[in-house]
Amino acid sequence: MKRFLGAMNRLALALLAATMAAILVSAPANAQRRDKALEAALMAHVTELASDAYEGREPGTEGEAKTLRYLGRQWFDIGLESGTNDPANAWFAPVRLVAREPASSTAAFSRKGRRLFVPPGSIEVFTSGKRTLLENAPVLFLGRGVEDAGRAELAGRVALLLDDGRDNSDRQNALLKAGAAAVMTVLDGDRTLEQVKARRGRSGYALATEELGGDLEAFITAEGLDRVLADSGVTLASLTALAAEPGFAPRPVDLTVTLEATTRETRINTHNVIARLPGRRPEAGAVLLLAHWDHFGRCAEDAAENQICNGAIDNASGLAALTEIARRLADGPQLDRDVYFLATTAEEIGLLGAHAFAENPPLPLSQIVAAFNIDSFALAPRGTPLGIVGRGLTPLDDGIMAVAKAQKRKVVPGNAANAYIQRQDGWALLGHDVPTVMVSSSWSDLARVERFFETDYHRPTDQVKPGLDLSGTAEDVAFHVALVRHFADPKKVPSPAK
Repeated sequence: MKRFLGAMNRLALALLAATMAAILVSAPANAQRRDKALEAALMAHVTELASDAYEGREPGTEGEAKTLRYLGRQWFDIGLESGTNDPANAWFAPVRLVAREPASSTAAFSRKGRRLFVPPGSIEVFTSGKRTLLENAPVLFLGRGVEDAGRAELAGRVALLLDDGRDNSDRQNALLKAGAAAVMTVLDGDRTLEQVKARRGRSGYALATEELGGDLEAFITAEGLDRVLADSGVTLASLTALAAEPGFAPRPVDLTVTLEATTRETRINTHNVIARLPGRRPEAGAVLLLAHWDHFGRCAEDAAENQICNGAIDNASGLAALTEIARRLADGPQLDRDVYFLATTAEEIGLLGAHAFAENPPLPLSQIVAAFNIDSFALAPRGTPLGIVGRGLTPLDDGIMAVAKAQKRKVVPGNAANAYIQRQDGWALLGHDVPTVMVSSSWSDLARVERFFETDYHRPTDQVKPGLDLSGTAEDVAFHVALVRHFADPKKVPSPAK
């Protein structure tokens, strides 16, 4: 009887083993690799950093202080070193911001030395600096475009534009970069001066400098310009018709203008967090991973029940991923190249922390062989293909595809994700010639990204909710560990030329 029972038990175990083997063979490859411990660790970070105790992680607040302490403690315990290369500011690199809002605005027009009447309330002047003054500058009419304006024509002149119906800073910036002393837009469409003032009256942020001046932009109503042009033989209607003619070229206007604007400043002291995992051959260059730590603090109206923008997905999830990537790299064999970990401030108000890092880096930027930004990494479940923000813009694509093949990760074809290239810290680094991309399953489906933008993005509802799925984030962490190991190997990725 005992022999019979023993045989039955052996048969049952054999059948169980065969069944389990069949399940494993038929299960998707990704299901075998699911790392629930990693998902739990990621959830713990996101839950902590997106809690109300951090008050929305606004730069210059107690929420920032708590965020920096949390990251510093985590990264120190992992075994990272300070990466600032500044003994006076270990771990936390100071970033000084200035918030500016318009304070005063004046404009005066002249023709042949005679002062012209400007109707009150018909023009507003704005500066990006503390105080900017431009005196007796000639006016050049450019219609609605900038293609035919050369530096010699624009130098020292005020570029006069017809409105295109948008707050088109790219158009103004292109003219200022090309040499215009200022840009004046005629509100000849539906946009009103009050709308412009309401939009431009909000605080604007920049890296703090000791420079006094800045760019000048002015907006004048159609009625105001017609009054200034009175008795000149030119009207707004005639200028508009001229601009519509084939072959239109920029035309001087018989006017000179004096513009002045000032702002009120608020200084904000904030910080980037920079850590380093030393490699065996730091002279061979470095790999950089970054994620922004900041969000909007208390962002809702005072009467709202939930006033805090917690930023769970944007970007507590990125900080969680960055931290767990660091842990796995630190626990593995030492790499050849150094790996830097950067948590940036002030991404939400203009990528300012990334710009500050690039302007005062802890190592020559030319030594960074690859940089990978990590932003909003909790939008997709496991098994989702990867998307690349920045595809085709750097030499990194071949290496990324090689790692994806080795890791059996699919990558969506094309460069549709580049629609978001200017909306993340990688754009700031690309502007300083640092090869930077963002690789994530979260950014492989534009419809999914847009749903996030239309619902929780930059709202108090971006918080830890029941059912928050971090399985895709965990897969992306594992992929980035492999990605860093690839790019940290000089045999696979040659050192940058000196």
